[in-house]
Amino acid sequence: MKIIVDAFGGDHAPLEILKGAADAKKEYGVDIIFTGDSEKIRACASENNIDITGCEILDASQVMQMEDEPNLILKVKRDSSMGVGLDALAAGKGDAFVSAGSTAALVVGGTFIVKRIKGIKRCAIASVMPSDKGPFMLIDCGANVECKPAFLAQFAQMGSIYMGKVLGIGRPRVGLANIGVEETKGTPFVRESYALLQEERSINFIGNAEVRDIANGVADVIVADGFTGNVILKMYEGVAGMLVGNIKKMFKKNIFSMLGYLLVKGGMNEFKGKMDYKQYGGAPLLGLTAPVIKAHGSSDARAFKNAIRQAKDCCENQVVATIAAGLHTDDAAEDCM
Repeated sequence: MKIIVDAFGGDHAPLEILKGAADAKKEYGVDIIFTGDSEKIRACASENNIDITGCEILDASQVMQMEDEPNLILKVKRDSSMGVGLDALAAGKGDAFVSAGSTAALVVGGTFIVKRIKGIKRCAIASVMPSDKGPFMLIDCGANVECKPAFLAQFAQMGSIYMGKVLGIGRPRVGLANIGVEETKGTPFVRESYALLQEERSINFIGNAEVRDIANGVADVIVADGFTGNVILKMYEGVAGMLVGNIKKMFKKNIFSMLGYLLVKGGMNEFKGKMDYKQYGGAPLLGLTAPVIKAHGSSDARAFKNAIRQAKDCCENQVVATIAAGLHTDDAAEDCM
């Protein structure tokens, strides 16, 4: 299996990307294809004793910066490490693509270079996140700020397929993010989405999911428009970081609190692990014709290694093929692009 890796996407590129990819190659047995400035990749690997023996490098003269307009990926910055990687994926040179670069550019590039599965109205960022009862998927997390109810119906189907195929959850529970559990709550858009999800027989729709209940594991798939989903995601990450940080400060306060920490160290490590996004690696961009994984922009080597594992899982579990088979629509279906 060949995983194409954007060596220059993310805050800590290329060092952490190379380290994570090298670890993934060794641990998961995948072949790695790096995209980016070949001289800089080899120099970084050599200076930091990173073994990239056997890894292919596709040279790219540009880097897609976070502040760049997303559409630049299509022409002006097509020779960026991200653009070259997406082109290689579309050409069948690899089985999946992983990048920690600009989310917006990756969505645009994925949509127009790799392209959407026939019948899919919008691809969606699908983040697997921790809850008190285990992982759940939040979809969409920012690819589509403005949505139609039909988009959310497809997000629910794609999320259900992923959670079933990759995480082995039988008949995943699907909830619609809302301000209350009652069917009448929310904006006209949310209420219309509720009605559409309720009619969709291919999913196990359990109704509205009040946002405060998400962390308690109320559903296996939480569906939202990209704006709402991104707000939930950012708040979730912020609160988790704040909790872990304050607990650390509490235990470091004095000698007695540090002794107390020793008594609960096992439980604290379990809690920290449960709230750690790095164990999930990244978010698949569901709805495309090949697996594309968006790794966190601040990914270190461990997080990026896990993003590559996620790409491998998508390939092995044939997520794209299953979505294509389950969501095929009539050729005359509205494209909505």
